Amino acid sequence: MSVNYAAGLSPYADKGKCGLPEVFDPPEELERKVWELAQLVWQSSNVVFHTGAGISTASGIPDFRGPHGVWTMEEQGLAPKFDTTFENARPTKTHMALVQLERVGLLRFLVSQNVDGLHVRSGFPRDKLAELHGNMFVEECVKCKTQYVRDTVVGSMGLKATGRLCTVAKSRGLRACRGELRDTILDWEDSLPDRDLTLADEASSNSTSADGVGWLRRKGSGGQDSGQLGSWGKPAPRQRWALCEPASQGWPRRVSRAVKPWHLSKGG
Repeated sequence: MSVNYAAGLSPYADKGKCGLPEVFDPPEELERKVWELAQLVWQSSNVVFHTGAGISTASGIPDFRGPHGVWTMEEQGLAPKFDTTFENARPTKTHMALVQLERVGLLRFLVSQNVDGLHVRSGFPRDKLAELHGNMFVEECVKCKTQYVRDTVVGSMGLKATGRLCTVAKSRGLRACRGELRDTILDWEDSLPDRDLTLADEASSNSTSADGVGWLRRKGSGGQDSGQLGSWGKPAPRQRWALCEPASQGWPRRVSRAVKPWHLSKGG
């Protein structure tokens, strides 16, 4: 889980500002802003959402810089608390809200910094998803670039060999590719994956509304993770402060219908 993921990264001094307190809008102000977000999504022809670690805290996976985040606790000399593993974690209401918005045609593309694989497990289409930091359950062939989504974490990090080979058959049914498979998890200084970065850049540039969930947009920073809905609209920025889970029950329902809970299905 995120604790093991963080431990697997190379040592790195600058992990950003950790331990910032969560901020909450008063209920009446939040209700108004939720309606504004719903109207923005409904009226926009091309909506893109960006998600961070905060949307997965309700599944038991801690974030990194929140009040009880992995790096926050590390700075305090404390052991982080966790309730699950990557394999046992289940998509949250926020994940399912995004699935619902995509299914009714209101969400065009999703850009995520998360490595927990919950967007894929939720049923969100992979061709409309860019996972900029990789996915703990995905390994990729270095030769043909075929990706394999596994039921368990692949066992390595930092774009290293997993010990498995590609089984995709070559053209005309000849022998398998047998290219080396590597994990997709980035270390601190690794470049973002070309495919995902290109898709994310194109989708965001062409969007009429860009909103973030589960991370805070801060000046001079790519964002800090938080278990809150801190979203902004393109072209008019507007912060909205609330826990992701209750907020994610409200705004999708105002633009489509009630969010369906996640349930385990064959292969899911």
